[in-house]
Amino acid sequence: MDTALAHLAAQRVLRQRNALALASLTLGLLAIGAASAALTRDREVILEPIAHSRLTVSSAGVSKEYLELVTRDAAQLVLNRSPETLDYWMNAILALADEPVRGSLKRDLLKVVDEQQGSQITQFFTIDWLRTDPEALTSEVGGVLHTVAGSKEVTAEHRVFRFTWRYTGVSLRLAGFGMVEKQETPV
Repeated sequence: MDTALAHLAAQRVLRQRNALALASLTLGLLAIGAASAALTRDREVILEPIAHSRLTVSSAGVSKEYLELVTRDAAQLVLNRSPETLDYWMNAILALADEPVRGSLKRDLLKVVDEQQGSQITQFFTIDWLRTDPEALTSEVGGVLHTVAGSKEVTAEHRVFRFTWRYTGVSLRLAGFGMVEKQETPV
């Protein structure tokens, strides 16, 4: 009978050892898998928008700061183009445009694309001032418009451009833009 009890005790110890070995092996594999996933996983960095103060969008209207930031980005998009980026340029402007003006704007942009496609003419704009009117939903941008043919700068002229906007609900959309003929200096 003592041998039977000793055999049962040995069997119990053997089951415990096997269960402990299986648990250790499982935890080891999980640790290796977690370390591997941590080393190969993409990292994400959340960037704060570049603004002097917090921006909020409400149905009450557009804040001056928000209109200024949108105008700055729209001016850089609209006034910087090269033959290699014409399709992106046109589609990005149309994505900003208000629905009622999208058709006529696309027609005008297609003329520019047809004229510039296959050429070596590049245009870029350096802003030196920006003025916004949130009540009238207009903004003006002044700066130097550079035109480059090949690798040689052909012109560098100070120009003023006016942007008009539509605000519906909480959506600000481009209603139109163009060069101001009579250039005014900012106040």
